[in-house]
This record gives sequence, structure tokens and C-alpha cells, in this order.
Amino acid sequence: MSAVEQYARAHVVTDADLIEEELAAVPVVLRYDPDEDPRSVRVGLPGRHEWTVARALLEQGLRAPAGSGEVRVWPCGRVQAVVEFHSTRGVSVVQFESKALLRFLRRTYTATAQPVGGR
Repeated sequence: MSAVEQYARAHVVTDADLIEEELAAVPVVLRYDPDEDPRSVRVGLPGRHEWTVARALLEQGLRAPAGSGEVRVWPCGRVQAVVEFHSTRGVSVVQFESKALLRFLRRTYTATAQPVGGR
């Protein structure tokens, strides 16, 4: 099985003091490695912040609010989705285009598809 990596543009908002550049779209790296953890994806934010998110939670959150604790996901309008990350340093809210997350999720399922009679 092969790993999947996809870059997406997102808007990041934190509860820290904001500067104008933080309101602009930033590159985010979405990663999935089925050999490392077939049930999770990683979301890499600028500044070396990386979060592990259950793949099923990300998928559920594109349709309806999902999650509790450190990670929450919900649809925002017709074309966007929000992923909210909680840590001891604060809260980061990341707004994605839903189609970018859907494209990434489809690629993760393709990466884990096994032929009949596999392993």
C-alpha cells in the first residue's frame, strides 16, 4: 500500500492575537500512510503543527458536525468544511474547501483498496 500526500489551501484562525497574514489562505499538507495507521490521517499546518485525525471523523464531519475533545469537524455552507483543533496552547480553526478534503479522502481509500484475496 502506498502513502498519500496532498496539499490544500486553507484559512487558519486561532484564538491568539491575529495579524493580517494569518487571515490569508495558507498551504496545508494532508497525509495518509496506511502502513503507519490505516485509520488516521495527518493534517500539517504551517509552523510545524501537525494533527492526527481519525479518517472516519473527517469523512463524517463533511456531512454533519462530528467529533469531540481535541478535534471537531463540521460542514460550513455548501462548499466549505471546518476542522477545529484544541490543545493546551489554544484553539486553531482551519477552513477548507470541502472538495479538497473529499478528493484527499477518495485517494486514501484508493490507496487501501486491496485485490480480492489480498493479505
